[in-house]
Amino acid sequence: MDSSTAPALYTETGVFVAFEGGEGSGKSTQTRLLAGWLTEHGRSVEVTREPGGTAVGQQLRRILLDPATGELSPRTEALVYIADKAEHVDHVVLPALAEGKVVVTDRYVDSTLAYQGAGRALRAAELEPIARWATSGLRPHLTIVLDIDPSVGLGRAGSPDRIESEPLEFHQRVRQHFLELAGADPAHYVVLPADQDPEAVHIAVQQAIAPWLSQVSA
Repeated sequence: MDSSTAPALYTETGVFVAFEGGEGSGKSTQTRLLAGWLTEHGRSVEVTREPGGTAVGQQLRRILLDPATGELSPRTEALVYIADKAEHVDHVVLPALAEGKVVVTDRYVDSTLAYQGAGRALRAAELEPIARWATSGLRPHLTIVLDIDPSVGLGRAGSPDRIESEPLEFHQRVRQHFLELAGADPAHYVVLPADQDPEAVHIAVQQAIAPWLSQVSA
């Protein structure tokens, strides 16, 4: 099952936006800028992230990213990430969408497909049905892929976490998979170069999300 043929559940209330991309691509910055812009324009916004968008998720995030965790089986790692997503969707994303909010998340299912699928050399086609089941088939209305050369993005990191410490080849596979996912579903993805000024990226993000905002009353 791939992203172009899998069944999709798009909420009819709020708008769901996900930022995806490799390390150092500016997802946190663009999430913050978008949330501020939406709030200034009278939108009710829920800002969240994966992993770690819930109390349980914060504990799972420590396990997944702390270098002290050491090496995990790729399947174990994938399932822990997917467990975080199940908790996140049930307790944060779906309730916020039901209230008509614009939900902006820093990472979603695509990160598991890219990092644990392509990066860890598991089969993304095997991971995707599990991740979609865990998230009740919920897909973002819009996924914004912030694309950056991994050698540049990793250079922006401070003290690398467990995933950032993976070799460059790992992150190159991750980048390629994000681009493949975006190419398979251009109606719900936009790819933006992340090696430019953050304000320029932010303006492009505004333009990308604007068509979806008519679905939610201000």
